[in-house]
Formats: sequence, structure tokens, C-alpha cells
Amino acid sequence: MFKTTLFAGVLLAVVTLVVTSRPVGAQADPPPSPEAAIAACDTDKDGTIDENEAKVAAGTVFDKLDADKDGTVDEKELQGRLTHTQFREADPDNDKTLTKNEYLVAVRKALRAADRDNDNSVDANELQTPAGRVMILLMQ
Repeated sequence: MFKTTLFAGVLLAVVTLVVTSRPVGAQADPPPSPEAAIAACDTDKDGTIDENEAKVAAGTVFDKLDADKDGTVDEKELQGRLTHTQFREADPDNDKTLTKNEYLVAVRKALRAADRDNDNSVDANELQTPAGRVMILLMQ
């Protein structure tokens, strides 16, 4: 009886740990909704995020992510905002870090990929695409 109770208690603790934990490097908070992202970044209040608005928001995020204040972020500092493949694509000099300019190029690339109607901005519908979700992650 004691072994069964002990086993059940340990099993419950392990299951709880697995269910409530997240992988190393995973984002701490879920990304905001497309509407929340627009509300936070749309400084001209036209209902869309253009490249300048995206760069301002992403630049602020970059500064917060640069924990050691060395002017670059590595994959760990990005906290899951880019996949390993996306990170490698954004790192043209292969130094395993992104400068702010490299980070902003990734943001611009995500915006262009999400901009299905080619109007140089994204709306809430476009932010629901995979490229739009990447853009949200880079700006939050």
C-alpha cells in the first residue's frame, strides 16, 4: 500500500512538472492577439502596422532582449522568437548572434511575407498567418 501511494505521489509530481513546464528557450508569455499587436504598435491609428511602426516596436524589444547589453542577441536571449532555421537565416555573418540591424531585417522580412496584399503594412487578418505570427513575436 505504501509503495503504491508513494508511486502515485511521485507520478503525479512528474506529470505536473511535465504539463506545467516549457522547453528551455521557450517564450515566457503567449504572443498577443493580432488586434492587441496592432493596438500596441499602430502609432498612426490606421488599423495596420507599417514597416516603420514594426521597426520601432522591434527595436524596443531588441533592447530589452539584449540582457548583457553587448549590442547583440543570441538564440537564448531571443527566448523562442525565432526558430533555429530562422535565426540562421537572420545571421548572415554566422557569428551566432544578431545585431539590431540583423534583427530588424528579420522583422522587415516577416512583414513582407505577411503582407499578402502588398500595401506595405499588415492588418489583423495578415497577422494571423504564420509570417504574421513571427512578426508579432519579434515585436513583443
